[in-house]
Order: sequence, then structure tokens, then C-alpha cells
Amino acid sequence: MKLTEKTLEQQYLFHGKIIQVRLDKAELENGAVVNREVVEHLGGVSVAVLTENQELLFVRQFRYPYGETILELPAGKLEKGEDPFEAMQREQKEETGTTGTGYVSLGNIYPTPGYTNEIIRMWACRVESWGEQDPDDDEFIEVERISLDKAVEMVLQGQLPDAKTQIGVLKTAVLVQAGKL
Repeated sequence: MKLTEKTLEQQYLFHGKIIQVRLDKAELENGAVVNREVVEHLGGVSVAVLTENQELLFVRQFRYPYGETILELPAGKLEKGEDPFEAMQREQKEETGTTGTGYVSLGNIYPTPGYTNEIIRMWACRVESWGEQDPDDDEFIEVERISLDKAVEMVLQGQLPDAKTQIGVLKTAVLVQAGKL
């Protein structure tokens, strides 16, 4: 098996500020032609910000698609052509008011590979300095500090449903345990 699909046709159905939606026709390796719905997204960034007291900084905000307030690691979307590392530092400053030091890459995640091409690039760091938050005009967030150990417990107990947050918390805990952060 080749495990590939050949794109035969693309039809854009929606062009939005954050996403584009298209309907593709693709040929499978057995010759069958199928429809593929694709949500195009420029990607995002996230950062696990660790204080000197082994606390992670979280943001609590309302997430419209779920209709609920979610506790998650600081994150944001990339602008076209924006450097992911610089975007992550911008989001960290805007959402938590902090700057970081000792940044460590936590790698990339594909949050929903079945229908979107979104990639979230992730980092962890230690707090270098504290300042004022500067959220976007349409962003209403509260910052919360939670010990790293408690955050790991929350992931394991299903209290942090956001995928990037779960991955960021667990990878940060492993790095701290190994003395690499």
C-alpha cells in the first residue's frame, strides 16, 4: 500500500478571517473517488509558562464553539507569514504579561487531522519578567496560577479538556522532572 490520496479537484466554499473551507475530490489508491472536506487554518502557537514556584500560568476564557469557559495554556493563532516563535512570545506577553527565558520546544501537534491542516507549535519557558497583560480588543481572559503537580492531576482527571493544554502540561512536567527546564 502507498497510503496516499491524489487531489483531483478543489472547490472553496467559504473564505473567513480565521479559516477557509473547501471541498476536494480525491482519488484513493484503489481508484475510487471520494469527497474530502478540509478546513484550512494558518496554525497556532502555545506556551507553558512556568513560575519560580513551579506554577503554570493558565488563561480562563469563554470559547464560543463549545459554549463554555475553558482553562488552557496561553495560545493564539498565527498571522500569514508570521514567525511562530515570535507569535508565541507575543501571545505570552499579551495574555499573561510575562516574558520568558530558557524556551524549550515542545514540538508540533496536529489537533484534528481528519479535517483540518492546522498545526500548533508549542514551547515551554520560565518566567523572566512580569508586566501588564495586553489582550486583543475581543479577548476577555483571566490568568490563573496552578502548581505543575496539580495541573498534571487535572489532566489525568479530565479537568483540562483542551488538547494543546494537556500535551503542554504533561511534556512540561517530564522536562522539569528530567532537569531540562
